[in-house]
Amino acid sequence: MLTLLTGGARSGKSSAAVRLATVSGRAVVYVATAEAGDDEMADRISRHQADRPSEWTTIDAPRALAEAVRTVDTQAAVIVDCLALWVTNLLDLADEEIHERAAALAGALRERQADTIVVTNEVGDGIVPDNAVARRFRDVLGTVNQQVRSVSDQAYLCVAGGVIPITDLTGPEAGRV
Repeated sequence: MLTLLTGGARSGKSSAAVRLATVSGRAVVYVATAEAGDDEMADRISRHQADRPSEWTTIDAPRALAEAVRTVDTQAAVIVDCLALWVTNLLDLADEEIHERAAALAGALRERQADTIVVTNEVGDGIVPDNAVARRFRDVLGTVNQQVRSVSDQAYLCVAGGVIPITDLTGPEAGRV
């Protein structure tokens, strides 16, 4: 089962991912995309690590995410946290290269047999950013999120610590949109 969890900052995405992985009954591998570029980020990473069971394995994959996912035992549950930081790490590449890497990631995620949970940010709900870099990030992440969502079995929007199912409009409902 491939699950996508999206939402804003501090919406409960990572906590929900930890809960889902914990109830899987499997060994868990946490694939982290964050890099501690400053003290504040190092503190955030430490807090996330403290929220995870100590027996979980962590793989740091700030750029080579598809490759990292493919190295994990197919029977282990996986949390990928998070696509937004991964896209940030790739912004030195052309958009097409990022989308190719996202397609490779989507393929690697789809191939997994055990529960896999992907965390990402929803950044398109606010105002239009006032600079080109922020607009590019928003647009690229939105497309990457859609690429991963397209291969997911289920997706949830996390808001204020709760989760709301995201449904696909296929079949008769599609004509109403």
